[in-house]
Amino acid sequence: MQPLRDPRPTPELKICGITDPEQAQAIAQMGVQAIGVIGVPATPRFVEPAQRRTLFQMLEEQHPLLHRVWVVANPDDAALEEALNGVGQPSVVQLHGGESVECCQRLKQCYPRQQWWKALRVREPDDLKQLEHYAPHVDALLIDAWSADQLGGTGHRIPLDWVRETELSVPWWLAGGVSAEWVPELLSRVNPQGLDASSRLEERPGWKNLDKVQALVEAVKQG
Repeated sequence: MQPLRDPRPTPELKICGITDPEQAQAIAQMGVQAIGVIGVPATPRFVEPAQRRTLFQMLEEQHPLLHRVWVVANPDDAALEEALNGVGQPSVVQLHGGESVECCQRLKQCYPRQQWWKALRVREPDDLKQLEHYAPHVDALLIDAWSADQLGGTGHRIPLDWVRETELSVPWWLAGGVSAEWVPELLSRVNPQGLDASSRLEERPGWKNLDKVQALVEAVKQG
């Protein structure tokens, strides 16, 4: 008798905080679905615009189906115009600041061909009630753990009980402390459409340990 297979689809995987084109290429070849580059100045993993364009252009040419995610916080119109024109554009803009529902609605209307993901940092279970307000105005939502001094990349984990029943009208991703050893417990208790990993895969901010990335890829495949 064949064992029953879990009917849930394998979640997609995003490796975030990439700073080096060669690392981006190596990670893309592992079969991840998204690579994130940080566009928040004065943060440890920030990538300057010229290097970001080079990295995204390489990914677009060699891995056209992969999400090229530009992670920003409260971007102004000038920064968006710069990034969303010319070569080396992101395919996704991930809003990781204090953007309001109205802001997301305006950006989606102004740039209807652009994918917009909104990250929400959750400090307590009631914060999750905000998610459905954003859902009509974005292409995906990302749930991250709260930190008082950093917008992301902290390695902090959200209690899984808080998100166990999460069902949204758009895909949702889970971030915060994602690593290979946590995946079995995580996927046995919650059902996100995607996992977003960064700091627990690093040797230093912005530089990944490729063995840890590969182990995470394999763990997600195994469910």
